[in-house]
Amino acid sequence: MGMCLGRIGIALLLVAASFIAQAQDRAASIAAAQAVTGEGVTGTLLRHAQFPSRHVAARNVDVWLPPGYMEADGARYPVLYMHDGQNVFDPSTSYTRVDWGVDEAMTRLIANGHARAAIVVAVWNTPKRLQEYMPRKAIHGETFIPTPGDPPFPTAEIVADDYLAFLVTELKPFIDAQYRTLTGRADTFVMGSSMGGLISAYAVLEYPQVFGGAGCVSTHWPIAGGIVEGYLAQHLPAPGGNRFYFDYGTEAIDAMYEPYQQRVDSVMRARGYRPGADLLSHRYLGATHNEAAWRGRIEVPLGFLLRP
Repeated sequence: MGMCLGRIGIALLLVAASFIAQAQDRAASIAAAQAVTGEGVTGTLLRHAQFPSRHVAARNVDVWLPPGYMEADGARYPVLYMHDGQNVFDPSTSYTRVDWGVDEAMTRLIANGHARAAIVVAVWNTPKRLQEYMPRKAIHGETFIPTPGDPPFPTAEIVADDYLAFLVTELKPFIDAQYRTLTGRADTFVMGSSMGGLISAYAVLEYPQVFGGAGCVSTHWPIAGGIVEGYLAQHLPAPGGNRFYFDYGTEAIDAMYEPYQQRVDSVMRARGYRPGADLLSHRYLGATHNEAAWRGRIEVPLGFLLRP
């Protein structure tokens, strides 16, 4: 009996040591990430520089931790993955020097109880933004014309499926291993604007068991004559397990989006998606197509995807 208890004790010690070692490894990995600070950055923001991939080019990945993360040792959090990551938190790296202000918006929403405390992972884009964000399976033929007047673009150069493989098979496992996440579909979301809105919707269509919702802001439906609209209509997952947020403005490029979005909304309602429950679609009068406009309404998709 004594020997048996001794073995059990040793086993428990080994298990405990393993948990401690794993915790130390995660802490070391987080510590190895570069802290991002500066004017316009709120809270704890960490950068994993040049995150490698077998599928696509390496790029920076920024991770924002919600207030209290470091102190709440046992708490786990949902995760929102965002595209065009250099525009999400830091005005110094944003395309227009105006960022989305997701760090400030999340801080407000969490404090007010209007959103769950969540980790936000911002994946930077690369010079191959079109190739990574254009839904590959929506394209038929060897070439396509992104915008009327453009030369034909080779379909073989579109790597959106590789980009999603990077998110699902490389980045998400890393984030789940290094940070205290809730890993299931109900706690994993994706969001982006313009072409980032298209790839966000495509991510849910292709991986409905991985991503529980998509925030599609100023979604660029007109590309290639609207072929992604048709692909979505044919590949929507059954309602009940995924949420979709859509919006558009009425100025600049956004002025073209309304008829496309209205058809998408109609298809989704016909399939059983319920407005306000698993479908939310907004028109923003006077809003244009830039980070300042998206910053002004970012709390709406965040609150919908991360509702308490």
